[in-house]
Amino acid sequence: MSQNLPNMLDRTITKIREMLDSNSVVGDPITVGDNVTILPISRISVGIGGGGSDFSSKVPNKENPFGGGVGAGVRVTPVAFLIIKDGSVRMVPVTAPANTTADRIVELVPETLDRIADFIDSRKKNQE
Repeated sequence: MSQNLPNMLDRTITKIREMLDSNSVVGDPITVGDNVTILPISRISVGIGGGGSDFSSKVPNKENPFGGGVGAGVRVTPVAFLIIKDGSVRMVPVTAPANTTADRIVELVPETLDRIADFIDSRKKNQE
């Protein structure tokens, strides 16, 4: 069996690794003003396929000819932005708004928890 197909797959995967890194998922921070930092968050989808075949050669003692190919596709989709302001973090999704009540509740949970924590902290400060 020819080693051409595994070599082609290895080279393709190596090239994809060179293109994508952790900065493809969590982008470089963007600083706005003195105390606001924005981090873009993305989703990455990768698909790879390949195939090939050795053909018989009519010339004795010669390596069989190989025919094959490899294809790959990469998609980077923006998902959200993390906004860091004055020590609090808020996620702003890029996707379409929630369609159902349950989806909207799930989106509101982090913000609600932040507000509850702020309320509890302010009560503790008032009691001291």
